[in-house]
Amino acid sequence: MTITFGEAMKNYQDKKAELAELVVNGANDEEQKEAFSNMMDALTNDLFDEVKRSVSDDNYDSSILNARGANQLTTEEKKFYNALTTDVGYKEEALLPETVVTRVFEDLEKEHPFLQTINIATMGMRTRIIEADPEGQVVWGKVFGAIQGQLDAVFTERDLTLGKATCYVVVPKDLKDAGVTWIDSFVRAQIQEAYAVAFEKMAIEGRGRQQNEPVGLTKNIDAETGAVTDKASSGTFTFVDADTSIKEVRDMLAKLSVYTKNGDTRYRNVRSQVAIAVNPVDALYAESSFMKVTENNVYVTATPFGVQFVENDFVPQGKAVAYIKKNYTIGVGGDKLVREYKETLAIEDCDLYTAKQFAYGEPKDNTSSLVYDLNIEGMTTTTTTSTTTA
Repeated sequence: MTITFGEAMKNYQDKKAELAELVVNGANDEEQKEAFSNMMDALTNDLFDEVKRSVSDDNYDSSILNARGANQLTTEEKKFYNALTTDVGYKEEALLPETVVTRVFEDLEKEHPFLQTINIATMGMRTRIIEADPEGQVVWGKVFGAIQGQLDAVFTERDLTLGKATCYVVVPKDLKDAGVTWIDSFVRAQIQEAYAVAFEKMAIEGRGRQQNEPVGLTKNIDAETGAVTDKASSGTFTFVDADTSIKEVRDMLAKLSVYTKNGDTRYRNVRSQVAIAVNPVDALYAESSFMKVTENNVYVTATPFGVQFVENDFVPQGKAVAYIKKNYTIGVGGDKLVREYKETLAIEDCDLYTAKQFAYGEPKDNTSSLVYDLNIEGMTTTTTTSTTTA
């Protein structure tokens, strides 16, 4: 069974917007943590209200639920969710079934367009990405002559040792009466939204290992020291007319097409492989610059060179982040639920768990993403800046 995030989740959406506003305006960690906690509280309450409404509307005959798209729970999943509501005082770690984790990440990318544009890969706790770069020289000779050339491969690696991201999962005691199908939906929705917000936030403005965070697309990594600093603006997008838009996008793609490896300048084809992340408000102005009306009175949006606009709440207004989609990877480890039974964390009439996800991410190289200013006609913007350096 899937819980939809529509008008019924308004409180949650409002609190999420408040968190995003604090982040882009440079609020300190404590303010952001409090806002995240408020957002998760609102999510729990909205989810519970939606479940109660749905329970009253639905007939719980299994064949009807199946026809409505309810998830078929495995024996392991049913055992796990039954344990959440019956094992009083249970304190040991309990692994969330792998099948549930798979559905969480499938839904995560489906419901959040920005996350569809980056790589989310399941990895071990300590992971190295090894890349082979063929080098050498092809030597031409006679058809039946000796083989005279050798093609070597230079191997490089990136360390994606995972850090730990933690959030709370709240299960109201009354929810057990709704059955394991709804408990599954309730738990998955909380985990999905918590990590969706975290991944979208960190993929944009993560401060790096020294802050136990991924490295965001708005950051540079010093190859020698590992220090993470803010990217300088690479220019301004105006999209004032068709010719100007083509030139602005062309110049941006040209910059992303050049990178350095092993001290040498290299080139890559980035056509139809680049996305531009913008704030949801700015997205309206950016996309409208490329919107046309066909002879059939249908509105279509066509961008040069296959560039894709995507919304991310954590991109400051007046800014745009252009990036090569395949060049940003978030590696995730196994998801767990840990039951906590501490007086200080008790929530009235609810069972409280912690959901732990081991994850880390960073761009392939510093030229895989660029930061731009936006100056689009009619756009009103409150400029924000970030000074965070790890």
